[in-house]
Amino acid sequence: MGIWFRMNRNPRRAENPSPMPLPVFRFRLPRSPRSRRAARSPADWWVFATRWFKRFSVWVGGIAVALVAILFAQVTEQAFEIFSRLLERHPALPFVITPLGLALAALVTIRLVPGAQGSGIPQTIAALSLSAEQRRAVLSLPIAAAKICLTAIGLASGASVGREGPTVQVGASLMLGFSRMFRLNSALSERSMTVAGGAAGIAAAFNTPLAGVVFAIEELTRSYETRTSGTVMTAVILSGITSLALVGNSPYFGHSIATLDIGSGWLAVGIIGIVGGAVGGLFSRLLIGASQNGLPGAIGHLARQRPVLFAAACGLALALIGVVSGNATYGTGYTEARTMLDGGSLGWLFFPLKVLATAVSYLSGIPGGLFSPSLSAGAGLGSVVARFVADVPLDACILLGMAAYFTGVVQSPITAAVIVMEMTSNHGMIVPLMAVSFLAFGVSRIVCPHPLYKALALRFLSRKSDPAPAKLRTDLSDEIEPPPPPQPVGHRFD
Repeated sequence: MGIWFRMNRNPRRAENPSPMPLPVFRFRLPRSPRSRRAARSPADWWVFATRWFKRFSVWVGGIAVALVAILFAQVTEQAFEIFSRLLERHPALPFVITPLGLALAALVTIRLVPGAQGSGIPQTIAALSLSAEQRRAVLSLPIAAAKICLTAIGLASGASVGREGPTVQVGASLMLGFSRMFRLNSALSERSMTVAGGAAGIAAAFNTPLAGVVFAIEELTRSYETRTSGTVMTAVILSGITSLALVGNSPYFGHSIATLDIGSGWLAVGIIGIVGGAVGGLFSRLLIGASQNGLPGAIGHLARQRPVLFAAACGLALALIGVVSGNATYGTGYTEARTMLDGGSLGWLFFPLKVLATAVSYLSGIPGGLFSPSLSAGAGLGSVVARFVADVPLDACILLGMAAYFTGVVQSPITAAVIVMEMTSNHGMIVPLMAVSFLAFGVSRIVCPHPLYKALALRFLSRKSDPAPAKLRTDLSDEIEPPPPPQPVGHRFD
Protein backbone atom coordinates (compact mmCIF):
# COMPACT_ATOMS: atom_id res chain seq x y z
CA MET A 1 0.00 0.00 0.00
CA GLY A 2 1.46 3.31 -1.05
CA ILE A 3 1.35 6.38 1.24
CA TRP A 4 1.47 9.98 0.13
CA PHE A 5 2.59 12.46 2.76
CA ARG A 6 1.94 16.18 2.46
CA MET A 7 2.58 18.89 5.01
CA ASN A 8 -0.06 21.60 5.45
CA ARG A 9 2.07 24.71 5.52
CA ASN A 10 -0.67 27.33 4.92
CA PRO A 11 -1.59 28.88 8.32
CA ARG A 12 -4.80 30.41 6.92
CA ARG A 13 -6.21 27.01 6.01
CA ALA A 14 -5.18 25.35 9.23
CA GLU A 15 -8.09 24.75 11.57
CA ASN A 16 -5.81 24.38 14.54
CA PRO A 17 -3.51 27.39 14.98
CA SER A 18 -0.67 25.21 16.10
CA PRO A 19 2.89 26.30 15.29
CA MET A 20 3.56 22.81 13.93
CA PRO A 21 2.09 22.03 10.51
CA LEU A 22 -0.40 19.20 10.37
CA PRO A 23 0.38 16.15 8.22
CA VAL A 24 -2.11 15.11 5.56
CA PHE A 25 -2.20 11.43 4.60
CA ARG A 26 -3.53 10.05 1.35
CA PHE A 27 -3.68 6.37 0.54
CA ARG A 28 -3.72 4.51 -2.78
CA LEU A 29 -3.85 0.85 -3.63
CA PRO A 30 -0.89 -0.64 -5.51
CA ARG A 31 -1.40 -1.05 -9.23
CA SER A 32 -1.37 -4.41 -10.92
CA PRO A 33 1.67 -5.49 -12.99
CA ARG A 34 -0.40 -5.05 -16.16
CA SER A 35 -1.26 -1.47 -15.28
CA ARG A 36 2.35 -0.71 -14.41
CA ARG A 37 3.52 -2.05 -17.78
CA ALA A 38 0.87 0.01 -19.53
CA ALA A 39 1.99 3.13 -17.70
CA ARG A 40 5.58 2.84 -18.95
CA SER A 41 6.61 5.37 -21.52
CA PRO A 42 8.20 4.39 -24.86
CA ALA A 43 11.54 5.62 -23.50
CA ASP A 44 11.27 3.20 -20.57
CA TRP A 45 10.52 0.35 -22.94
CA TRP A 46 13.55 1.29 -25.05
CA VAL A 47 15.86 1.25 -22.02
CA PHE A 48 14.37 -2.09 -20.92
CA ALA A 49 14.87 -3.64 -24.37
CA THR A 50 18.42 -2.29 -24.67
CA ARG A 51 19.42 -3.86 -21.38
CA TRP A 52 18.12 -7.25 -22.40
CA PHE A 53 19.73 -6.99 -25.82
CA LYS A 54 23.07 -6.37 -24.11
CA ARG A 55 22.55 -9.33 -21.79
CA PHE A 56 21.59 -11.53 -24.71
CA SER A 57 24.69 -10.47 -26.64
CA VAL A 58 26.86 -11.35 -23.63
CA TRP A 59 25.20 -14.76 -23.36
CA VAL A 60 25.63 -15.54 -27.04
CA GLY A 61 29.16 -14.13 -27.04
CA GLY A 62 30.32 -16.15 -24.03
CA ILE A 63 29.06 -19.40 -25.58
CA ALA A 64 30.58 -18.49 -28.96
CA VAL A 65 33.97 -17.72 -27.39
CA ALA A 66 34.00 -21.13 -25.71
CA LEU A 67 33.11 -22.92 -28.95
CA VAL A 68 35.77 -21.08 -30.93
CA ALA A 69 38.35 -21.64 -28.17
CA ILE A 70 37.67 -25.39 -28.24
CA LEU A 71 37.92 -25.37 -32.05
CA PHE A 72 41.16 -23.37 -31.78
CA ALA A 73 42.58 -25.95 -29.37
CA GLN A 74 41.66 -28.83 -31.66
CA VAL A 75 43.19 -27.14 -34.71
CA THR A 76 46.47 -26.31 -32.98
CA GLU A 77 46.75 -29.77 -31.42
CA GLN A 78 46.26 -31.41 -34.80
CA ALA A 79 48.78 -29.02 -36.38
CA PHE A 80 51.47 -29.89 -33.86
CA GLU A 81 50.58 -33.58 -34.10
CA ILE A 82 51.38 -33.44 -37.83
CA PHE A 83 54.75 -31.86 -37.04
CA SER A 84 55.49 -34.51 -34.39
CA ARG A 85 54.73 -37.38 -36.76
CA LEU A 86 56.94 -35.90 -39.48
CA LEU A 87 59.70 -35.38 -36.90
CA GLU A 88 59.60 -39.06 -35.91
CA ARG A 89 60.00 -40.16 -39.51
CA HIS A 90 62.53 -37.53 -40.60
CA PRO A 91 64.55 -36.07 -37.69
CA ALA A 92 66.27 -33.52 -39.94
CA LEU A 93 63.01 -32.17 -41.37
CA PRO A 94 62.78 -29.19 -38.93
CA PHE A 95 65.75 -27.62 -40.73
CA VAL A 96 63.41 -27.24 -43.73
CA ILE A 97 59.89 -27.01 -42.31
CA THR A 98 60.58 -24.61 -39.44
CA PRO A 99 62.31 -21.85 -41.46
CA LEU A 100 59.76 -22.05 -44.26
CA GLY A 101 56.79 -22.13 -41.88
CA LEU A 102 57.96 -19.15 -39.83
CA ALA A 103 58.78 -17.19 -43.01
CA LEU A 104 55.29 -17.88 -44.38
CA ALA A 105 53.59 -16.86 -41.13
CA ALA A 106 55.65 -13.67 -40.91
CA LEU A 107 54.98 -12.77 -44.55
CA VAL A 108 51.21 -13.17 -44.22
CA THR A 109 51.19 -11.26 -40.93
CA ILE A 110 53.19 -8.32 -42.26
CA ARG A 111 51.44 -8.01 -45.61
CA LEU A 112 47.83 -8.89 -44.78
CA VAL A 113 47.05 -8.85 -41.05
CA PRO A 114 49.58 -6.74 -39.12
CA GLY A 115 47.19 -6.60 -36.17
CA ALA A 116 47.58 -10.35 -35.61
CA GLN A 117 51.28 -10.37 -34.71
CA GLY A 118 52.59 -11.49 -31.36
CA SER A 119 50.60 -12.75 -28.42
CA GLY A 120 47.41 -10.76 -28.86
CA ILE A 121 47.16 -9.68 -25.23
CA PRO A 122 48.99 -6.35 -25.81
CA GLN A 123 46.59 -5.58 -28.66
CA THR A 124 43.61 -6.37 -26.44
CA ILE A 125 44.91 -4.11 -23.67
CA ALA A 126 45.65 -1.32 -26.15
CA ALA A 127 42.19 -1.67 -27.69
CA LEU A 128 40.65 -0.55 -24.39
CA SER A 129 42.15 2.90 -25.03
CA LEU A 130 41.69 3.13 -28.80
CA SER A 131 38.87 4.78 -30.71
CA ALA A 132 36.21 2.64 -32.36
CA GLU A 133 37.82 2.84 -35.81
CA GLN A 134 41.31 2.07 -34.50
CA ARG A 135 39.94 -0.79 -32.42
CA ARG A 136 38.71 -2.54 -35.56
CA ALA A 137 42.31 -2.77 -36.80
CA VAL A 138 43.24 -5.17 -33.97
CA LEU A 139 39.91 -6.67 -32.84
CA SER A 140 37.74 -7.96 -35.66
CA LEU A 141 36.48 -11.25 -37.02
CA PRO A 142 39.04 -11.34 -39.89
CA ILE A 143 41.83 -10.74 -37.36
CA ALA A 144 40.47 -13.58 -35.19
CA ALA A 145 40.35 -15.99 -38.15
CA ALA A 146 43.87 -15.03 -39.21
CA LYS A 147 45.12 -15.44 -35.64
CA ILE A 148 43.84 -19.00 -35.47
CA CYS A 149 45.28 -20.00 -38.85
CA LEU A 150 48.68 -18.35 -38.35
CA THR A 151 49.12 -19.76 -34.85
CA ALA A 152 48.35 -23.21 -36.27
CA ILE A 153 50.99 -22.66 -38.98
CA GLY A 154 53.52 -21.70 -36.33
CA LEU A 155 52.86 -24.83 -34.29
CA ALA A 156 52.87 -27.00 -37.43
CA SER A 157 56.35 -25.59 -38.05
CA GLY A 158 57.61 -26.40 -34.54
CA ALA A 159 57.63 -22.88 -33.07
CA SER A 160 57.64 -22.61 -29.28
CA VAL A 161 54.38 -20.67 -28.97
CA GLY A 162 51.07 -21.12 -27.18
CA ARG A 163 47.44 -20.62 -28.11
CA GLU A 164 46.18 -19.07 -24.87
CA GLY A 165 47.35 -15.52 -25.56
CA PRO A 166 45.90 -15.58 -29.09
CA THR A 167 42.66 -16.93 -27.63
CA VAL A 168 42.38 -13.71 -25.60
CA GLN A 169 42.48 -11.62 -28.77
CA VAL A 170 40.12 -14.03 -30.56
CA GLY A 171 37.65 -13.92 -27.67
CA ALA A 172 37.78 -10.13 -27.45
CA SER A 173 37.22 -9.90 -31.22
CA LEU A 174 34.20 -12.17 -31.05
CA MET A 175 32.60 -10.34 -28.14
CA LEU A 176 33.25 -7.00 -29.80
CA GLY A 177 31.69 -8.37 -32.98
CA PHE A 178 28.53 -9.34 -31.08
CA SER A 179 28.49 -5.90 -29.50
CA ARG A 180 28.47 -4.33 -32.96
CA MET A 181 25.92 -6.83 -34.22
CA PHE A 182 23.52 -5.81 -31.47
CA ARG A 183 24.52 -2.16 -31.97
CA LEU A 184 25.85 -1.67 -28.48
CA ASN A 185 28.39 0.84 -29.71
CA SER A 186 28.89 2.98 -26.64
CA ALA A 187 32.42 3.30 -25.29
CA LEU A 188 31.47 1.54 -22.04
CA SER A 189 29.77 -1.35 -23.86
CA GLU A 190 32.69 -1.96 -26.19
CA ARG A 191 35.20 -1.75 -23.35
CA SER A 192 33.27 -4.13 -21.13
CA MET A 193 32.69 -6.58 -23.99
CA THR A 194 36.41 -6.51 -24.85
CA VAL A 195 37.40 -7.36 -21.29
CA ALA A 196 34.68 -10.02 -21.06
CA GLY A 197 35.80 -11.63 -24.31
CA GLY A 198 39.43 -11.80 -23.20
CA ALA A 199 38.49 -13.29 -19.84
CA ALA A 200 36.15 -15.81 -21.44
CA GLY A 201 38.95 -16.79 -23.83
CA ILE A 202 41.32 -17.60 -20.96
CA ALA A 203 38.59 -19.48 -19.09
CA ALA A 204 37.84 -21.66 -22.12
CA ALA A 205 41.45 -22.09 -23.25
CA PHE A 206 42.63 -23.49 -19.89
CA ASN A 207 39.22 -24.79 -18.77
CA THR A 208 39.71 -22.58 -15.69
CA PRO A 209 36.78 -20.18 -15.11
CA LEU A 210 38.20 -18.61 -11.94
CA ALA A 211 41.48 -17.82 -13.72
CA GLY A 212 39.51 -15.99 -16.40
CA VAL A 213 38.01 -13.59 -13.87
CA VAL A 214 41.32 -13.03 -12.10
CA PHE A 215 43.09 -12.48 -15.41
CA ALA A 216 40.56 -9.83 -16.43
CA ILE A 217 41.02 -7.98 -13.15
CA GLU A 218 44.78 -8.31 -12.77
CA GLU A 219 46.06 -8.12 -16.33
CA LEU A 220 43.51 -6.63 -18.73
CA THR A 221 42.19 -3.75 -16.64
CA ARG A 222 44.46 -3.65 -13.55
CA SER A 223 41.31 -2.60 -11.66
CA TYR A 224 37.85 -3.92 -10.83
CA GLU A 225 35.16 -1.76 -12.39
CA THR A 226 31.64 -2.21 -11.06
CA ARG A 227 30.10 -1.42 -14.43
CA THR A 228 32.17 -4.14 -16.11
CA SER A 229 32.10 -6.85 -13.44
CA GLY A 230 28.65 -8.22 -14.29
CA THR A 231 29.45 -8.53 -17.97
CA VAL A 232 32.77 -10.27 -17.26
CA MET A 233 31.22 -12.68 -14.76
CA THR A 234 28.39 -13.63 -17.11
CA ALA A 235 30.68 -14.21 -20.07
CA VAL A 236 33.16 -16.27 -18.04
CA ILE A 237 30.46 -18.40 -16.42
CA LEU A 238 28.76 -19.20 -19.74
CA SER A 239 32.09 -19.83 -21.44
CA GLY A 240 33.16 -22.11 -18.58
CA ILE A 241 29.87 -24.02 -18.60
CA THR A 242 30.11 -24.55 -22.36
CA SER A 243 33.71 -25.73 -22.08
CA LEU A 244 32.87 -28.10 -19.25
CA ALA A 245 29.90 -29.49 -21.17
CA LEU A 246 31.91 -30.20 -24.32
CA VAL A 247 35.38 -31.03 -22.96
CA GLY A 248 34.54 -32.28 -19.49
CA ASN A 249 35.96 -31.45 -16.09
CA SER A 250 39.48 -32.50 -16.96
CA PRO A 251 42.34 -30.36 -15.61
CA TYR A 252 44.83 -29.12 -18.18
CA PHE A 253 47.77 -30.99 -16.60
CA GLY A 254 45.78 -33.73 -14.87
CA HIS A 255 45.15 -34.19 -11.15
CA SER A 256 48.03 -33.55 -8.77
CA ILE A 257 48.15 -34.56 -5.11
CA ALA A 258 51.43 -32.81 -4.35
CA THR A 259 51.85 -31.24 -0.91
CA LEU A 260 54.57 -29.16 0.70
CA ASP A 261 55.71 -29.61 4.28
CA ILE A 262 57.03 -26.92 6.56
CA GLY A 263 60.83 -26.73 6.55
CA SER A 264 62.75 -27.85 3.50
CA GLY A 265 59.66 -27.34 1.38
CA TRP A 266 59.67 -23.61 2.05
CA LEU A 267 63.36 -23.52 1.22
CA ALA A 268 62.32 -24.69 -2.25
CA VAL A 269 59.77 -21.84 -2.36
CA GLY A 270 62.55 -19.32 -1.76
CA ILE A 271 64.98 -20.77 -4.30
CA ILE A 272 62.40 -21.27 -7.05
CA GLY A 273 60.80 -17.89 -6.44
CA ILE A 274 64.09 -16.02 -6.74
CA VAL A 275 65.38 -17.93 -9.78
CA GLY A 276 62.02 -17.94 -11.58
CA GLY A 277 61.46 -14.24 -10.97
CA ALA A 278 64.97 -13.30 -12.09
CA VAL A 279 64.96 -15.38 -15.29
CA GLY A 280 61.38 -14.39 -16.12
CA GLY A 281 62.24 -10.73 -15.58
CA LEU A 282 65.26 -11.01 -17.89
CA PHE A 283 63.05 -12.66 -20.51
CA SER A 284 60.50 -9.82 -20.33
CA ARG A 285 63.24 -7.19 -20.38
CA LEU A 286 64.63 -8.75 -23.56
CA LEU A 287 61.26 -8.67 -25.32
CA ILE A 288 60.51 -5.11 -24.21
CA GLY A 289 63.95 -3.88 -25.26
CA ALA A 290 63.67 -5.62 -28.64
CA SER A 291 60.25 -4.08 -29.20
CA GLN A 292 61.34 -0.55 -28.30
CA ASN A 293 64.92 -0.39 -29.59
CA GLY A 294 65.29 -3.39 -31.86
CA LEU A 295 67.96 -6.03 -31.69
CA PRO A 296 71.58 -4.87 -31.81
CA GLY A 297 74.08 -5.24 -34.62
CA ALA A 298 73.62 -7.17 -37.83
CA ILE A 299 70.75 -9.20 -36.38
CA GLY A 300 68.76 -6.05 -35.71
CA HIS A 301 69.52 -4.72 -39.19
CA LEU A 302 68.27 -7.96 -40.73
CA ALA A 303 65.10 -7.87 -38.60
CA ARG A 304 64.31 -4.30 -39.68
CA GLN A 305 65.15 -4.56 -43.35
CA ARG A 306 64.25 -8.18 -44.12
CA PRO A 307 61.71 -9.35 -41.52
CA VAL A 308 60.66 -12.42 -43.52
CA LEU A 309 64.26 -13.55 -43.94
CA PHE A 310 64.82 -12.88 -40.25
CA ALA A 311 61.84 -15.12 -39.41
CA ALA A 312 63.39 -17.88 -41.52
CA ALA A 313 66.68 -17.44 -39.64
CA CYS A 314 64.75 -17.76 -36.37
CA GLY A 315 63.27 -20.99 -37.69
CA LEU A 316 66.74 -22.32 -38.38
CA ALA A 317 67.79 -21.38 -34.84
CA LEU A 318 64.77 -23.23 -33.45
CA ALA A 319 65.77 -26.34 -35.38
CA LEU A 320 69.26 -26.17 -33.87
CA ILE A 321 67.83 -25.71 -30.36
CA GLY A 322 65.54 -28.66 -30.96
CA VAL A 323 68.45 -30.91 -31.87
CA VAL A 324 70.37 -29.94 -28.73
CA SER A 325 67.31 -30.52 -26.52
CA GLY A 326 66.44 -33.87 -28.04
CA ASN A 327 63.36 -32.45 -29.83
CA ALA A 328 61.87 -31.32 -26.49
CA THR A 329 61.58 -27.57 -27.16
CA TYR A 330 59.10 -27.63 -30.04
CA GLY A 331 55.48 -26.60 -29.62
CA THR A 332 53.58 -25.47 -26.56
CA GLY A 333 55.46 -27.71 -24.12
CA TYR A 334 52.28 -29.31 -22.77
CA THR A 335 53.55 -32.87 -23.32
CA GLU A 336 56.89 -32.13 -21.68
CA ALA A 337 55.28 -30.53 -18.62
CA ARG A 338 52.90 -33.46 -18.26
CA THR A 339 55.83 -35.87 -18.56
CA MET A 340 57.70 -34.13 -15.74
CA LEU A 341 54.61 -34.08 -13.52
CA ASP A 342 54.28 -37.82 -14.05
CA GLY A 343 57.84 -38.36 -12.84
CA GLY A 344 59.80 -38.19 -16.09
CA SER A 345 63.01 -36.25 -16.56
CA LEU A 346 64.11 -34.12 -19.51
CA GLY A 347 67.49 -33.06 -18.15
CA TRP A 348 68.66 -29.77 -16.69
CA LEU A 349 69.14 -28.22 -20.15
CA PHE A 350 65.41 -28.22 -20.90
CA PHE A 351 64.70 -25.09 -18.83
CA PRO A 352 67.25 -22.73 -20.45
CA LEU A 353 66.68 -24.16 -23.94
CA LYS A 354 62.88 -23.80 -23.67
CA VAL A 355 63.29 -20.20 -22.53
CA LEU A 356 65.61 -19.55 -25.47
CA ALA A 357 63.28 -21.25 -27.98
CA THR A 358 60.31 -19.22 -26.73
CA ALA A 359 62.28 -15.96 -27.02
CA VAL A 360 63.38 -16.79 -30.57
CA SER A 361 59.84 -17.73 -31.59
CA TYR A 362 58.37 -14.51 -30.19
CA LEU A 363 61.06 -12.28 -31.70
CA SER A 364 60.44 -13.80 -35.13
CA GLY A 365 57.21 -11.78 -35.29
CA ILE A 366 54.81 -14.66 -35.91
CA PRO A 367 51.49 -14.89 -34.01
CA GLY A 368 51.73 -16.96 -30.86
CA GLY A 369 51.45 -16.71 -27.10
CA LEU A 370 53.69 -17.15 -24.09
CA PHE A 371 51.44 -18.87 -21.56
CA SER A 372 52.00 -22.57 -22.28
CA PRO A 373 55.72 -22.27 -23.14
CA SER A 374 56.30 -20.29 -19.94
CA LEU A 375 54.50 -22.89 -17.83
CA SER A 376 56.50 -25.66 -19.51
CA ALA A 377 59.78 -23.82 -18.92
CA GLY A 378 58.77 -23.27 -15.29
CA ALA A 379 58.17 -26.98 -14.93
CA GLY A 380 61.74 -27.53 -16.14
CA LEU A 381 62.99 -25.07 -13.51
CA GLY A 382 61.14 -26.93 -10.77
CA SER A 383 62.54 -30.29 -11.86
CA VAL A 384 66.09 -28.91 -11.72
CA VAL A 385 65.69 -27.38 -8.25
CA ALA A 386 64.13 -30.60 -6.95
CA ARG A 387 67.49 -32.34 -7.41
CA PHE A 388 69.16 -30.00 -4.92
CA VAL A 389 66.42 -29.79 -2.27
CA ALA A 390 66.03 -32.89 -0.15
CA ASP A 391 62.71 -34.28 1.05
CA VAL A 392 60.65 -32.12 -1.34
CA PRO A 393 58.33 -33.96 -3.77
CA LEU A 394 59.24 -33.54 -7.42
CA ASP A 395 55.71 -32.66 -8.51
CA ALA A 396 55.47 -29.98 -5.80
CA CYS A 397 58.68 -28.33 -7.06
CA ILE A 398 57.36 -28.48 -10.62
CA LEU A 399 54.13 -26.70 -9.64
CA LEU A 400 56.14 -24.04 -7.82
CA GLY A 401 58.41 -23.61 -10.82
CA MET A 402 55.46 -23.17 -13.17
CA ALA A 403 53.93 -20.46 -11.01
CA ALA A 404 57.26 -18.71 -10.33
CA TYR A 405 58.53 -18.45 -13.89
CA PHE A 406 55.10 -17.56 -15.29
CA THR A 407 54.86 -14.76 -12.73
CA GLY A 408 58.35 -13.59 -13.59
CA VAL A 409 57.35 -13.22 -17.23
CA VAL A 410 53.89 -11.63 -17.00
CA GLN A 411 54.09 -10.15 -13.45
CA SER A 412 50.55 -11.28 -12.55
CA PRO A 413 51.06 -13.33 -9.37
CA ILE A 414 47.44 -14.06 -8.49
CA THR A 415 46.66 -15.16 -12.05
CA ALA A 416 49.70 -17.46 -12.05
CA ALA A 417 48.79 -19.12 -8.74
CA VAL A 418 45.14 -19.60 -9.71
CA ILE A 419 45.96 -20.95 -13.18
CA VAL A 420 48.42 -23.54 -11.84
CA MET A 421 46.00 -24.49 -9.06
CA GLU A 422 43.07 -24.98 -11.45
CA MET A 423 45.13 -26.69 -14.17
CA THR A 424 46.27 -29.36 -11.72
CA SER A 425 43.16 -29.44 -9.51
CA ASN A 426 45.37 -29.12 -6.44
CA HIS A 427 43.83 -26.71 -3.94
CA GLY A 428 46.16 -27.85 -1.17
CA MET A 429 49.08 -26.07 -2.83
CA ILE A 430 47.41 -22.66 -3.05
CA VAL A 431 49.36 -21.11 -0.14
CA PRO A 432 52.82 -22.19 -1.42
CA LEU A 433 51.80 -21.17 -4.93
CA MET A 434 50.76 -17.71 -3.77
CA ALA A 435 53.97 -17.35 -1.75
CA VAL A 436 56.28 -18.32 -4.61
CA SER A 437 54.29 -16.16 -7.05
CA PHE A 438 54.59 -13.00 -4.97
CA LEU A 439 58.27 -13.66 -4.30
CA ALA A 440 58.89 -14.09 -8.03
CA PHE A 441 56.84 -10.96 -8.69
CA GLY A 442 59.05 -8.88 -6.40
CA VAL A 443 62.26 -10.20 -7.95
CA SER A 444 60.92 -9.74 -11.48
CA ARG A 445 59.99 -6.10 -10.80
CA ILE A 446 63.58 -5.44 -9.72
CA VAL A 447 64.95 -6.93 -12.95
CA CYS A 448 62.20 -5.59 -15.24
CA PRO A 449 60.32 -2.65 -13.67
CA HIS A 450 57.55 -2.62 -16.29
CA PRO A 451 54.94 -5.36 -16.86
CA LEU A 452 55.51 -7.07 -20.20
CA TYR A 453 52.04 -6.82 -21.71
CA LYS A 454 51.47 -3.25 -20.56
CA ALA A 455 54.81 -2.15 -22.00
CA LEU A 456 54.07 -3.84 -25.31
CA ALA A 457 50.60 -2.27 -25.32
CA LEU A 458 52.11 1.19 -24.87
CA ARG A 459 54.54 0.43 -27.67
CA PHE A 460 51.64 -0.58 -29.87
CA LEU A 461 49.80 2.65 -29.06
CA SER A 462 52.88 4.74 -29.77
CA ARG A 463 52.84 3.50 -33.35
CA LYS A 464 49.45 5.08 -33.87
CA SER A 465 49.09 8.67 -34.93
CA ASP A 466 47.86 9.71 -31.49
CA PRO A 467 50.09 9.46 -28.42
CA ALA A 468 49.42 6.80 -25.85
CA PRO A 469 46.27 7.71 -23.89
CA ALA A 470 46.75 8.94 -20.38
CA LYS A 471 44.31 6.39 -18.94
CA LEU A 472 46.47 3.47 -19.94
CA ARG A 473 49.45 5.18 -18.35
CA THR A 474 47.57 5.53 -15.08
CA ASP A 475 46.76 1.82 -15.15
CA LEU A 476 50.46 1.04 -14.88
CA SER A 477 51.91 0.77 -11.43
CA ASP A 478 55.00 2.64 -12.65
CA GLU A 479 55.04 5.10 -15.49
CA ILE A 480 56.96 3.85 -18.49
CA GLU A 481 59.31 6.19 -20.25
CA PRO A 482 58.18 7.22 -23.76
CA PRO A 483 59.63 4.80 -26.32
CA PRO A 484 61.89 5.96 -29.14
CA PRO A 485 60.47 6.71 -32.63
CA PRO A 486 58.86 3.75 -34.41
CA GLN A 487 61.03 1.33 -36.32
CA PRO A 488 60.79 1.18 -40.12
CA VAL A 489 57.89 -0.66 -41.73
CA GLY A 490 58.23 -4.40 -41.51
CA HIS A 491 59.72 -4.45 -38.00
CA ARG A 492 57.25 -6.60 -36.04
CA PHE A 493 58.36 -7.41 -32.52
CA ASP A 494 55.28 -6.74 -30.44
